[in-house]
Parts: sequence; structure tokens; C-alpha cells
Amino acid sequence: MSLDAIDKRILKALQRKGRMANAELSEVVNLSPSACHRRVQRLEKDGYIRDYVALLDARKMGVPTTVFVEITLQGQADEVLEAFEKAVRRIPDVLECHLMAGTADYLLKVVAENTEDFARIHRQYLARLPGVGQMQSSFALRTVFKTTALPV
Repeated sequence: MSLDAIDKRILKALQRKGRMANAELSEVVNLSPSACHRRVQRLEKDGYIRDYVALLDARKMGVPTTVFVEITLQGQADEVLEAFEKAVRRIPDVLECHLMAGTADYLLKVVAENTEDFARIHRQYLARLPGVGQMQSSFALRTVFKTTALPV
């Protein structure tokens, strides 16, 4: 299925405000409520809308510190990659894990209370990850721009 202009307006609006009522959404995209509802259901069924979530404030949740961790593994065998990926999924403080091309094998986005809390996360979890050869951590000083909205 290809997206038309109305589908794209629906997706843009829902990325900004996922709890928007159908009546409000239909006004925003200039469509009748019933037609809008059918389109949203189709976008969900076809997998364009994967889920609805609440985005929490990291500061209010007590984890204002963001750390990006580059990890290089000792080897590239499938079992090494699989063991690492399985273990990293179990770390509650890791928000994202990306397999990379370049100097590092993986890039992790980790949240922590502060530097001492990150030291705990490092000792308790990161240092125990299987197959790790090298690890480099970079602390974000300030978030300049952040969005979850994909370009539509």
C-alpha cells in the first residue's frame, strides 16, 4: 500500500499527539470522522502505525544523564553477536542498541541518574556483557534536539 497525502497528514498528526481523539484528528486532516477512523485502522493493520506510547520526561523520572557507549566485540561470529544482543536486551538502563558499520560494532544509548549511577550500570551490566573487547563511553552534555517523529 502506498501512502497518499491524507495518510501522511494522519501520520504526522499522530506522531505529534498520539492520544488525539478521532474527532479532533479528522478535523486536523480535513476528513469525516468515520473515514478518518477507517484510515487509522488500515494504517495500524498495515504496520505503518506500530504502537502508541507515552514519552516520559527523563529528568522527572530521575534519569537525566544520557551516555552513548561504543562497543567493539572480540569477534564477529554469529554466536558472539547473538550472545551479546541477548544479554544487552536485559539491561534496563539501555534504551537503544544499534549494530554499526564503522569502528565500533555496537552503539548503546544508556540513561542514568548521574555519573555515579552510570559507574554502577557499567560495573553491574556493561562490563559483564559477553564478547566485549573494547568499550568507550561519551556523556551527553546537553540535548540540542530530540524527536521520535519520522519524516513523512
